[in-house]
Amino acid sequence: MNLNEIEKLLGADANTLLKHEAKISKKRLHLPGPDFVDRVWLDSDRTPNVLRNLQLLFNSGRLGGSGYVSILPVDQGIEHSAGASFAPNPDYFDPDNICKLGIEGGCNAVASTLGVMGVVARKYAHKIPFVLKLNHNEFLSYPNSHDQILFASVKQAFDMGAIGIGATVYFGSAESKRQIQEISHAFQQAHELGMITILWCYLRNNGFKVAGTDYHASADLTGQGNHLGVTIGADIVKQKLPTNNGGYKAVSTKEKPFGKFTETMYSDLCSDNPIDLTRYQIANCFMGRCGLINSGGESKGASDLAEAVMTAVVNKRAGGMGLISGRKAFQKPVGEGVAMLHAIQDVYLCKEVTVA
Repeated sequence: MNLNEIEKLLGADANTLLKHEAKISKKRLHLPGPDFVDRVWLDSDRTPNVLRNLQLLFNSGRLGGSGYVSILPVDQGIEHSAGASFAPNPDYFDPDNICKLGIEGGCNAVASTLGVMGVVARKYAHKIPFVLKLNHNEFLSYPNSHDQILFASVKQAFDMGAIGIGATVYFGSAESKRQIQEISHAFQQAHELGMITILWCYLRNNGFKVAGTDYHASADLTGQGNHLGVTIGADIVKQKLPTNNGGYKAVSTKEKPFGKFTETMYSDLCSDNPIDLTRYQIANCFMGRCGLINSGGESKGASDLAEAVMTAVVNKRAGGMGLISGRKAFQKPVGEGVAMLHAIQDVYLCKEVTVA
């Protein structure tokens, strides 16, 4: 996919996204690149084995050697129920096909559950990097609850040959304090064993919905979620693409003040452009020292390709490290899924799409 094809998919938003200059200068960022491990992580407390596995991640797949990553995440069988997730393409009930899609799709890694990774570990762990997702929202208790509980141990990830672990914290939820402590400890264990760490820094609180507007994906609140994530040892942060801003201001009232914020967060560091909103997320990842990968979102059908390319353009131009896209790929026939993943990767391989 070349720049002209990317512009066509962006449609009326092409100039807004491809020509925008961000408020936070890219000179302040630690940008992805072939030398990212040497340039950014070499002075950290990460062990040689962690650095090796980070480099293995960056060297794999179609984006190998670029500093960008394209990860296939398939934990939706637990998070959204297997039936709802795999009914569009029942082949993906079988973990073998999940790994095949990751390989054929040119991904840097596959991220999935203990069951999925474990049942095919001997066949695929040496063919594509594995990231074992440790905790999940089990989503079968009635009424449905929203809590991330541990399904696996760090040792199980290490024993099956995974290069890293992934986890979710629902920042803002009543359970987040326990989750922060659990995952901070798990990340410490993973680093001791030489594995990398990826944190899904998601928000959960009904109070984040105010006057008909949902601020779960606001730049200021997700940015703080990212900052908490890198504080507990995430090497890479997974976050939803921001859709608005001003969550702190909307949620906070005189009677119930919420958090801390200053107007310059919004006036000096951000604008309504998606690239600025995403750059604010990256600024909270220690100015890009910990890479930001945005999620691909749910599959909506005909608009999936345009939405995936748009997300990749925003992430790349903001200074992000890549995309982690699952449903838009595996809820399609395999050929279409591979093409979707390649289209995302093509954005990062396209030299004309530059950092804003």
